[in-house]
Amino acid sequence: PTGSLLYPYGPDQGDKTNPKLDDGTSEAITLSVPFTFYGKTYQTVFVNNNGVISFDEPVKQYTPDPFPLVDERPFVTPFWADVDNVLGGDIFYRQTTDPALLGDISQHITQYFPKSPFTATWALVATWDHVAYYGSTSEKGNTFQAVLTTDSKMFYIILNYWDIQWTTGAASDGDAETGLGGTPAHVGFNSGDDTNFYNIPGSQTDAIINITTTSNVKVPGRWVFRVDKFQVTGV
Repeated sequence: PTGSLLYPYGPDQGDKTNPKLDDGTSEAITLSVPFTFYGKTYQTVFVNNNGVISFDEPVKQYTPDPFPLVDERPFVTPFWADVDNVLGGDIFYRQTTDPALLGDISQHITQYFPKSPFTATWALVATWDHVAYYGSTSEKGNTFQAVLTTDSKMFYIILNYWDIQWTTGAASDGDAETGLGGTPAHVGFNSGDDTNFYNIPGSQTDAIINITTTSNVKVPGRWVFRVDKFQVTGV
């Protein structure tokens, strides 16, 4: 699907594609611009099939835990649940300095945060395209995207939800036919300590399926956060 909510993605954009592997991950992605998250700077990320972007270490866990995590893993969860891209869908990612894309990102963030004009110099775009859930007996797929971006001073993450049809894999007590019930997906940010974290409202409840209609920047399906020194905005 294409829509104004999602930034361009796919092989024709130069994206790499994750392996078809349940609980799989990308290779280690060495960032061309280090990324600051909750006051710490990282040079390596993983785009994990199960809806997690993690710093330094991959994440194969498929049933989400609420934040703060006790094991000090720093990551963002665009939609942490039991994705199975063997059954359907693809996970794409790229680092980019494309002027047209960075122009769009800069315009959006400056619109949402007018007191801090922003000119993006780099972005990492990760897209889960119509991904299936573990144990699925349906054709349901989820399409969502996460963008890490910076002007080298401020660091933002944009979460875009285009089409969310399921919340739970069968090994997380979800229904194989509906992809609902059990322990639903978690959406949020975990700093790696036990005091700094953010859970998007509805996480790990049935209501998370409605994230395509919610927002903190008045754009249904889009959530945007400044994450170098994490700031909750407009909630």
